[in-house]
Amino acid sequence: MASPSVFAEVPQAQPVLVFKLTADFREDPDPRKVNLGVGAYRTEECQPWVLPVVRKVEQKLANDNSLNHEYLPILGLPEFRSCASRLALGDDNPAFKEKRVGGVQGLGGTGALRIGAEFLARWYNGTNNKDKFSIFVLHACAHNPTGTDPTPEQWKQIASVMKHRFLFPFFDSAYQGFASGNLERDAWAIRYFVSEGFELFCAQSFSKNFGLYNERVGNLTVVGKEPESVLRVLSQMEKIVRITWSNPPAQGARIVACTLSNPELFKEWTGNVKTMADRILTMRSELRARLEALKTPGTWNHITEQIGMFSFTGLNPKQVEYLVNEKHIYLLPSGRINMCGLTTKNLDYVATSIHEAVTKIQ
Repeated sequence: MASPSVFAEVPQAQPVLVFKLTADFREDPDPRKVNLGVGAYRTEECQPWVLPVVRKVEQKLANDNSLNHEYLPILGLPEFRSCASRLALGDDNPAFKEKRVGGVQGLGGTGALRIGAEFLARWYNGTNNKDKFSIFVLHACAHNPTGTDPTPEQWKQIASVMKHRFLFPFFDSAYQGFASGNLERDAWAIRYFVSEGFELFCAQSFSKNFGLYNERVGNLTVVGKEPESVLRVLSQMEKIVRITWSNPPAQGARIVACTLSNPELFKEWTGNVKTMADRILTMRSELRARLEALKTPGTWNHITEQIGMFSFTGLNPKQVEYLVNEKHIYLLPSGRINMCGLTTKNLDYVATSIHEAVTKIQ
């Protein structure tokens, strides 16, 4: 008699919703189908976009015979870590001159968040105090899923409260450049907190603003009060990385580092980022205009007041279910949509479908 599987008691996990949504979309034969759930940029033709500057840099790297496939250092490609941190904080940030900034290459923004969280779980000594020293994760810009960012004045108020209560800011910066099309503006909150004397972490992702989704390119920027503390933090993070993924991949980090360190390529990249941001802004305006022209119940100004890739529509789960099942428009139950899934070809269909859902389903 065969022995039972050692895995017999393992329960079946629920699928990851956003990826299940994309799988359902791909299997749907309906020609009207629209995917508003995917967390990636799409062109007017609803296709993935390899940034022209990325194509150029990939070719440049392919022709560089000095490169090899040796392991990177545990903390990652040094020039990438430096360029990434400078992108977040600004080249002229005094923290660099004072040598109190460090970086750790991560597997995307998720990996950077994981390393930061693991470090804080081991070494942050304020988590037992409910009123002070708590850790706050803050989206630097283009908040996901709401698309609603604090104003500079509101950020100042948030910083004031956090400083008074000795709270630790852990920024999640996945969309620098995507929110407004301006890299400096989208990093304003991070830079303000540093200028106010905060020690902080900032997890950066280059999936969206470089289109390097499957390269998993991320960085954890560490800002401390003095160089010695940053070095100690990095020494402990090195231990964490060693038992997590040991060494990060090189290709994506090389693409980002090469682009950010070359003025000509950097200028081209900022143009590519603005192209993506501008298309998103256009789709926001067009969707709002169509819904208002249809006199769809409710107000729709929030679509253009929100910013970044995602919009929190306000549609309820039943209305979303109607859109998915009856109209083959795929979006999350929360009502969040990816504005990049909209094109001039499907805007009318999406708008009339939302109008139907809102008027028919309460």
